[in-house]
Amino acid sequence: MNPEFIHTYVSVDCVVFGFDYENRLNILLVQRHVENMPVDSQKKLPGSLIFSDEDVDDAANRVMYELTGIKKMVLKQFKCFADPARASNQNDIKWMGTEYKHNIDRIITVAYLALCKIDHKINSSKYDTVDWHPIDKVPQLPFDHNQIINESLIEIRKWMETDFSIIFELLPKKFTIRMLYQLYSAVSEKKIDIKNFHKKISSFNYIIQMEEIEQNVSHRAARYYRFDPKIYKKTHNKLIK
Repeated sequence: MNPEFIHTYVSVDCVVFGFDYENRLNILLVQRHVENMPVDSQKKLPGSLIFSDEDVDDAANRVMYELTGIKKMVLKQFKCFADPARASNQNDIKWMGTEYKHNIDRIITVAYLALCKIDHKINSSKYDTVDWHPIDKVPQLPFDHNQIINESLIEIRKWMETDFSIIFELLPKKFTIRMLYQLYSAVSEKKIDIKNFHKKISSFNYIIQMEEIEQNVSHRAARYYRFDPKIYKKTHNKLIK
C-alpha cells in the first residue's frame, strides 16, 4: 500500500436556511460537546459521516430527518470540501475522536443546502440543542463551516436566479409583498425599490392575491398572497431581470 494513503472518511454537512418573523435570513446550528470549551463556542453545522451502505444523498436526507423530524425537505448538493487542513484544529480532532471513535486522519465533506419554513416545528431525534441564527450573526464555527456557509449563500443566489420558485420554500403559505421583498433582498443582496418590486410581481399570475389581510399589526395592514406552483411551471418567469 502506498504510504501516502491515509484514513479518509466522507461526511455530509447541511446548511439549513429559514426566514423568520423579523424578516431575517437564518440558518440552523447545533451544539457539539468538547470538554473545557465554553458552550457558546461549540456551535456547528449539522452533519455526519456517511454509513458504509449509504449513498451520499441518503446520508444528507438522514441528517436532515435527525435534525428536524421532517421527512421530505428541499435539498441541494453544491460542493465538496476536501482541504487537508480542514480538520487540523486540536479541538476539532478531539471532538472527532469522542464522536466517532475512529482513527480519522482526514474528512472530506459533501455540502448541501436545505430550505425550511421557519414555522415548522423542529423535532430533533439526535441533537439536544438546535437553534436558528441570523445569517449575519453566525459565530466562529469549527472546521471550515463558516466557509461552507459563505459558499452556500453564493449557491442559493444562483439557484434563485434559475428557479425563483425555491424562494417560496422559505415563506409561509400566505405572505405579504413586503415579506417577499425582504426575503428576496436578503438572499439576492440586490437593492430594489419596493414600489417597483410590487409593480413587477403584480404582473405575475402565479402570485395570487387573497382576500385576507394582516391582523393586529402596528402598521397599515397588508394583504396576503399565496404562491401557485402549477401556474409557475407554465410560465417560468424570473422575478427581477
